Amino acid sequence: MPTTPKSSTMTGAEIVIKSLVDQGVEVIFGYPGGAVLPIYDELFKQNKIKHILVRHEQGATHAAEGYARSTGKPGVVLVTSGPGATNAVTGLQDALMDSIPMICITGQVPTFMIGNDAFQEADTVGITRPCTKHNWLVKDTDDLAITMHEAFYVATNGRPGPVLIDIPKDVQFASGSYEPPRSFKPKAYQPKVKGDQGDIQAAIELMETAKRPLFYTGGGVINSGPHASTLLRDLVEATGFPITSTLMGLGSYPASGDKWLGMLGMHGTYEANWAMHDCDVMICIGARFDDRITGRLDAFAPNSKKIHVDIDPSSINKNVRADVPIVGDVGHVLEDMIRIFRARGSKTNKAAVAKWWDKIGEWKGVNCLSYENSETIIKPQYAVERLAAAMVPHGDYYVTTEVGQHQMWAAQYIPFDAPNRWMTSGGLGTMGYGVPAAVGVQVAHPNSLVVDVAGEASFMMTMQEMSTAIQYNLPIKIFILNNERLGMVRQWQQLLHGERYSSSYSEALPDFVKMAEAFGGVGLRCDKPGDLDAALDEMIKVDRPVIFDCLVEKHENCFPMIPSGKAHNEMLLSSSVNADNIGDAIQSDGAVLV
Repeated sequence: MPTTPKSSTMTGAEIVIKSLVDQGVEVIFGYPGGAVLPIYDELFKQNKIKHILVRHEQGATHAAEGYARSTGKPGVVLVTSGPGATNAVTGLQDALMDSIPMICITGQVPTFMIGNDAFQEADTVGITRPCTKHNWLVKDTDDLAITMHEAFYVATNGRPGPVLIDIPKDVQFASGSYEPPRSFKPKAYQPKVKGDQGDIQAAIELMETAKRPLFYTGGGVINSGPHASTLLRDLVEATGFPITSTLMGLGSYPASGDKWLGMLGMHGTYEANWAMHDCDVMICIGARFDDRITGRLDAFAPNSKKIHVDIDPSSINKNVRADVPIVGDVGHVLEDMIRIFRARGSKTNKAAVAKWWDKIGEWKGVNCLSYENSETIIKPQYAVERLAAAMVPHGDYYVTTEVGQHQMWAAQYIPFDAPNRWMTSGGLGTMGYGVPAAVGVQVAHPNSLVVDVAGEASFMMTMQEMSTAIQYNLPIKIFILNNERLGMVRQWQQLLHGERYSSSYSEALPDFVKMAEAFGGVGLRCDKPGDLDAALDEMIKVDRPVIFDCLVEKHENCFPMIPSGKAHNEMLLSSSVNADNIGDAIQSDGAVLV
């Protein structure tokens, strides 16, 4: 007969640490301040949890995101009240948009001072309500343990996301009862994980007769766990259907797989976007039809039946109407899809699908990622290709990015054959994400190669986290594609704003090599294509944090590109593509409009 867990009396600060230990937390990222000193005092007294001292609270949240994304475990953040909490807001919203599990613990002024405009007081719960999955203000120490356990449950169940627990300082000092995790029993929030069997059968029936099918997958596959990625691969191989992915879903199906069409969306491949436009049955698994994927909604996949699998019911029919909506965890639904597909004889319209692949082969023949290389200046595409060539033999590599052109080139040219190896800011598009995310990834995987593909402007937003990497001997590699421009802003200004380059170039950049050395790391610089491979090998071999300043072509554009508000069949392509079968005019800006 089960026994009732026994409670014990502890201070609020002790309860916080005990809760984290019992939840299996090994690492937290944080920055101390007056309102969390009792918790930091308890951290000092123990050795089960490692604390990583960041240089800015935004860095703590992005580091926690990198840790969570690369491990599948929730990231944990500890910051003080007032500016500590407000500095964390960007990372909280970033995690919310990309469905990253995070527990953020904030200090608060004592309960009797709340509302008095006390020193470093802020309405943290009010400020963070829109950018967290849920948040709590704990006013009674006896409620603290159960709130902590509930926070972990909410962050990691259903659609993952960030949660926040605001703890006044007097609650941290006061004594209360501690309850272990098994004492918490979820009540109101119990997400549905099993999909409706009738809906799943209806999806399989559509797939059986599809002439131009397409798997459209997203970050939900990765969030569901490694087993979901394995099941996805099994289903793709069983059906023989082509597959594409969002930016967040890269690695859920191997880039080396023969059914892979590359990433789709605004900077997706020609073949992926045309397949999306012309498909007759779309199987959307763990993606949310965001605007960077759909383009113009009234022209999005106009002749397709849409199957949508998502654990978040609010994402179903939010942007695009689903003909077959399936609410459930991706892993569970894929298991049932495979079972039903095989039980019904593994039937597909093989003749029509073969013709579909012939058409896809024509689109692939355009070679949409081709570019005009140079023997005298490093093209950014070439730099990323050579980085990939240097990393792939290493095998065990993780990539983070900042946000901008370099992010898209990294997604286009670096192959990922496994999930949880690609960390980037998708929904919020947060410049400055990559360096602290790399810190979090390297903490989680100390013996792996961790590279942040950066732009010089994004890097400078959170470059102080290089100091964190130095302190904790984290040999992250910051590979800067330095074009001395806000590259994506400049590209839009060129193509869409009459070449009016308003505030999109940098006039006072630092010497990144000297900066690396000033931090205590290694600085490298390369500006010649012929020297790049040797410099990349040196970067990888160095067992210390590295800033690699790669000077690239300043005005290169990232193609393919679907201009904002356009449809998938209105892509801009580089003038270097094989345009034999496109038949469209070369525009004056050097792009092909298709």
